[in-house]
Amino acid sequence: MIRVRSKVVLLVAPHVVGLEVLPNNKVFKHISTTAAIFPVIHDIKPNLLILDYDYLVQDIEKILRRISSNPAYRNIKICCYKNKWHSKIDPFLKTLGVDHIFYAEDMKQEASRKTAFEAIGDVIMDGTFFNLLKPVH
Repeated sequence: MIRVRSKVVLLVAPHVVGLEVLPNNKVFKHISTTAAIFPVIHDIKPNLLILDYDYLVQDIEKILRRISSNPAYRNIKICCYKNKWHSKIDPFLKTLGVDHIFYAEDMKQEASRKTAFEAIGDVIMDGTFFNLLKPVH
C-alpha cells in the first residue's frame, strides 16, 4: 500500500492498485495513456508523479529525460512502481530522476506485517494477554 501525502498527485498506470489516497490530497488524477502525461502535468501541476514501470517500460526513459530536462518540472517528485528489484534498471531510474521506487513484494510484506500487528492488537484488546500478566496467589 502506497500512502500518498502530496497536494497534487498524478498517477500513470493502467489501473489504481495498492494506492491509498489520503485526505490532504487536494487533487488526485489517474491517467492510463502516455500521450496525456505532459498535457495533464501542464494542467494540474502535480507535486508527485507516480509511474508504473511495467506499464511504461517502452517509454519511461523518454518520459524521465523530458521531465529532467525541463526546468518547469523541477519541483515534481517522481516515484516508480515495479514488480521486483533489478540491479541495472533501478540505479538507471535513479540517475534519470526517480526519487523513490516501490516494489510489489514490499507491499505484500507490508500487508502481512499489518495483519500480524492487527492479530497482536486483537489479543491484547481481548484481555487474554492481561489475564496472563495477573499475579497468581
